[in-house]
Amino acid sequence: MNVFYGLMIPFLGTTLGASCVFFMRKDLNPLVQKSLLGFAGGVMVAASVWSLIMPAIEQCESDGMGRLAFLPAALGTALGMAFLLILDMIIPHLHVNAEKPEGIKTGLKKVTMLVLAVTLHNIPEGMAVGVMFAAMLSGSGGITAAGAFALALGIAIQNFPEGAIISMPLAGGGNGKGKAFLYGTLSGLVEPVAAVLTIMLTRWIVPVLPYLLSFAAGAMLYVVVEELIPESSQGEHSNLGTVGFALGFILMMILDVALG
Repeated sequence: MNVFYGLMIPFLGTTLGASCVFFMRKDLNPLVQKSLLGFAGGVMVAASVWSLIMPAIEQCESDGMGRLAFLPAALGTALGMAFLLILDMIIPHLHVNAEKPEGIKTGLKKVTMLVLAVTLHNIPEGMAVGVMFAAMLSGSGGITAAGAFALALGIAIQNFPEGAIISMPLAGGGNGKGKAFLYGTLSGLVEPVAAVLTIMLTRWIVPVLPYLLSFAAGAMLYVVVEELIPESSQGEHSNLGTVGFALGFILMMILDVALG
């Protein structure tokens, strides 16, 4: 049950964020959106480094790889970024803020494409949580229950603004609040699904755990660099995104070090 709760924590963050549509009358303020996007980016970068890449390197060091302990982490990170790059190219979607749909060449509805965008972001996050709990269950990589829950909590915190960012524009665009909430919630459903699938493959995961930890990190870093940072730094008051990034990074760092 503890593992189940851990896997559902990020999904709860998305759901709570999507529920903002019932309490806020207007569209999400662009300045608030910049801050939240930057905050989410900071959380994901810190989680990638402290919760995923560093444990991958430490496990390789404990396995006797010495100065070459960085190789699995480097390769896994590169593969994770390449994986998201390919998905980004083949899956049509809008960028996070859904304000400028230029360049879209498909007949999909804007709402569907926005959901696809956030769902695409959630895939590596679900994988990351699944890998952490799989490592915890197997006793590999020195991953503790506290460390796994710290990552799940950190992703839930950054999922909150994602849920709001998707539901608020949908409601502002003429969709009902219930429909906007549903779309926002469904966008986060891929996370526990990806996490469960990852845990089901634990027996095969353990031998390549450093690669998978860094793979999830690379995928998350791709999302930050490709989507969150550009969106939070567009136009005026880009410093709000930078401040949000710093706060998110520091918070996730504290969570991981204190609980891990």
